Amino acid sequence: MAVNEIRTWPGYREVPERLNITAETLDKQIISGNGDRIAFKDDQRSITNAELDGRVCALASGLRGLGISDTDHVLIRLPNCIEFIVSFLALVKLGAVPVLQNSLLGASEVAYVRQHSDAVAAITLHDIADPVRALANELPHGVIVARGSVDGDQVFEELVSAEAVVPLQTADTGANDPAFMVYTSGTTGNPKGIVHAHRWIVAQGDTNKLRIEPKENDIAMATGEWSFISALGHNVLFPLRNGVTGAILEGRMYPERVLKTVETLGVTVMYSVATVYRRILAIDSVEDQYDLSSLRGCNATGEALEAATYTEWFNRIGCPIWEHYGISEMQLVFGQCPHWPIKPGSVGKPLPGTRVEILDDKYQAVPTGEVGHMLIASDNPGFFLGYHKDQAKTDEVIHNGWYHTGDLAHADEDGFLWIAGRNDDCFKSRGIFISPIEIENALRQIDGIAEACVVPLADKEIGNKIRAVVVLKNTNNAKDDHANTIRAELKERIAPYKVPQIVEFIDELPKSPVGKVLRRALIDS
Repeated sequence: MAVNEIRTWPGYREVPERLNITAETLDKQIISGNGDRIAFKDDQRSITNAELDGRVCALASGLRGLGISDTDHVLIRLPNCIEFIVSFLALVKLGAVPVLQNSLLGASEVAYVRQHSDAVAAITLHDIADPVRALANELPHGVIVARGSVDGDQVFEELVSAEAVVPLQTADTGANDPAFMVYTSGTTGNPKGIVHAHRWIVAQGDTNKLRIEPKENDIAMATGEWSFISALGHNVLFPLRNGVTGAILEGRMYPERVLKTVETLGVTVMYSVATVYRRILAIDSVEDQYDLSSLRGCNATGEALEAATYTEWFNRIGCPIWEHYGISEMQLVFGQCPHWPIKPGSVGKPLPGTRVEILDDKYQAVPTGEVGHMLIASDNPGFFLGYHKDQAKTDEVIHNGWYHTGDLAHADEDGFLWIAGRNDDCFKSRGIFISPIEIENALRQIDGIAEACVVPLADKEIGNKIRAVVVLKNTNNAKDDHANTIRAELKERIAPYKVPQIVEFIDELPKSPVGKVLRRALIDS
């Protein structure tokens, strides 16, 4: 697919044979003389690159003293906090492989990831350590606990405060060696372990740097937990590599807290999901309650932002939201950006080095404007190495030279991509192809609707009825006559055959830990 002329730089996305993520991020800042620069900060404290390097080296030495060595897998069960950053970089410095999972997962989920990942140790916080402590006999190199401890724990603070006897060099790893693992949410079965290589930091780091050029005084923040690859890159590794500051949002992520953090820390670039922006906009006069003038741009991924949300945000908050498309097997794939005008509702278009095509079942290009399968060329160095212990699943998504996203989309005359929905989200009603995203966007343009999700309801006569599940800003309006009003307004916006036969009201849509709407939960309800 054609890409606008965008100026890259010499060496753009060129991956060296030997590469280590810690060397490419933190070590590079120290070597460049940026030790005094603020690397990360929260609402109470900040840490410089030099201070961070001291803690990383100390912890790496301490972990090596516990017997952890290169290629070992170590479970990280941590929320967004400085301990997460230190742990991740220290393990990678050793050549070990951090295994990331959401810090809110329960005991059985933790046990599954421990067993599946072959983790030999774990790092966590005292308040959330019990599921890990229960597995102590399966973790021969220890349970390392921060902010409190019990007998049998290895104390994180003691490891970090101890000075290394011998200066510790960063491991000389290969670009294609495993660097870290992230786990999927497991909404359709057991979570999959996605193995990423050290090459990821150059391939994806350069794409992200090109997409939104970092500014000298940027402060970047993601609202999602860093166990998810989008937030890990945008909030931790890319800011560190680019020499800008990352803001730490620790604790519960709710709209008021996000807004206060933006105001207090002067966040300039924010990364979040569409749900967060909608919840913020649902707050009356929110733009008058917080000083958000530091924001030069926001980013949305994970689910469709919808044109209505973009327009309302831009008009009320005053900065753009650059929607982008990402997958855990890569991270950012393509998106909106300052290089071209924003088309609200589109997820943008590819940047140099990433090839995306809309193809039919025979891998032939479909005409402009026609829906087809969205595929990504599989030779991209930003791609994962594979699913841990699951070559069959890896081969299922990567074959014939393409990564099969499972998404349907079309491209317009300017090369912008528009997602129609997942293969298994789209459905037919009366024999006509229905794209839920199109109807959801139309619903969001109706005053009083905060969120909406469209799913099929099996029907013997027409195959599927169109069922809209709606969250209202004012729940007092959730009455049958209001459903009729919504349908009447929709008829003014979309074709009559796309208007839902059923409109239901709900207080909150079911969501995954990253904020994606769980359509399957609504279909099964």
